[in-house]
Amino acid sequence: MIPQEFVPTENSKEFKKKLREKVLRLKKERNAYIVAHNYQNYEVQEVADILGDSLALSKAAIGTGADMIVFCGVDFMAESAKILNPEKTVILPVREADCPMALMVTAERLREKKKEYPAAAVVCYVNSSAEVKAESDIACTSSNAVEVVKSLPHKQIIFVPDKNLGHYVQRFCPEKEIILWQGFCTTHIRVTAQDVLRTKEKSPDAPFIAHPECPPDVIDLADFVCSTSGFSSYVGKSPADTFIIGTEVGIIFKLKKDHPTKRFIMPTEQFVCQTMKMTTLGWVAHALETGEHAIEIPEPVRRRAETTLKRMMEVSKDHPNAVIASY
Repeated sequence: MIPQEFVPTENSKEFKKKLREKVLRLKKERNAYIVAHNYQNYEVQEVADILGDSLALSKAAIGTGADMIVFCGVDFMAESAKILNPEKTVILPVREADCPMALMVTAERLREKKKEYPAAAVVCYVNSSAEVKAESDIACTSSNAVEVVKSLPHKQIIFVPDKNLGHYVQRFCPEKEIILWQGFCTTHIRVTAQDVLRTKEKSPDAPFIAHPECPPDVIDLADFVCSTSGFSSYVGKSPADTFIIGTEVGIIFKLKKDHPTKRFIMPTEQFVCQTMKMTTLGWVAHALETGEHAIEIPEPVRRRAETTLKRMMEVSKDHPNAVIASY
């Protein structure tokens, strides 16, 4: 429960101010490092030590000297942080903040699929559980998935769990047989080609930037396809002043902060990840105060999952920007 003194009153501005002060005080007292994904609520992004994509945040926490990592995101992200930082306490502020896509594949079902395709390599998107990573040969992110798949000698690739990212990879790897898992992002699947076309009619000069988790017919309409870390970079290099944003609405906070003179349009009001939005300032304060919802991973699983992640990092070591983009 959030302490009574922090229950919202009519003076919500004072309420938020008190919560922010409490979070900053507890962060110092606990020697904690707060990381927040680009899709988080704006108030959470404002108190974070670092903003970014899930794997970038997990890696960034290495060597910070912090005793505690408070991961403001969803469960698989906090797990990745624990996999790469086993000696640290990793807290997920809201235990129920899971990733529907990650839940669409289990280690048991993946083992069954591997029996069907014994010659195939398993490439898992980082949007997967520690147990699934432990059953995979190598991980990938949305920006390095093509590079990872091309690096493998295998002709058959079991790609889990996102079928849309797998479709996108297949475009660039015609020499491979991509065996798609039928998972998907419940947020990105909501945007349709019709949504994009209607938006383009109203703003014909605005480039459409799409995340590769979007459906294939939406990707076909994109001027540029990238992971969340690539959006700001593209906007910064483009001469356009208005952009259609094909990913979760939380990224608008960072885009406006990075490019205050630019304008950003969402093609659909449905671009909201509800589990990402579960984390609030109140829950961050609660996590810092109580240490609740610490991530625990059995060591044999953690070690195998770490190998899967590190293989990916080795492939992309000469392309650091490719490694940081993940969700």
